[in-house]
Amino acid sequence: MLNTIYSDAETRMKKCIENLHATLMKVRTGRAHPSLLDSIKVPYYGTDTPLNQVANVSLSDSRTIMVSPFEKNLVAAVEKAIMTSDLGLNPVTVGTVIRVPLPPLSEERRKELIKHVKLETENSKVAVRNVRRDANAQLKECLKDKTISEDEERQGQERIQKLTDKHVEEIDKIFTHKEAELREV
Repeated sequence: MLNTIYSDAETRMKKCIENLHATLMKVRTGRAHPSLLDSIKVPYYGTDTPLNQVANVSLSDSRTIMVSPFEKNLVAAVEKAIMTSDLGLNPVTVGTVIRVPLPPLSEERRKELIKHVKLETENSKVAVRNVRRDANAQLKECLKDKTISEDEERQGQERIQKLTDKHVEEIDKIFTHKEAELREV
């Protein structure tokens, strides 16, 4: 019973960290990365389709993303989708290839992005603490049902706390790394 509670808590905490990684991948730094365009949807035969399903997205250099639509008639739609996204990018079309240069970030924009990253990391920490709260509630329920002793419950809470501390520390490391990446000129 206790091992089930521990493994469930650890799995959920790992998912919180994976979610943070996915969220922070979308935060634009000075460097180009193909995943920056993952959130863009392109109208394709009446349905909004993710960009990576209608085009090949690659890097030409550290500050330029190249998008090559699979069909020639999609070039204008892809360009418009990138332009109207909230990323603030200005694509340039050269034949059937769309180049998306990433302008260097201003100091003001860097500070704004760091605040956003800090908010996301705090949300992840809250999510990890919520998992801890749920696991501790399960332990209390087991104690109430007399399936575990008071000592086992206390040891379980200590083990859950160590797990929480480990994941919160990992979230802090992720934030420190992303902050350093954003401050890099």
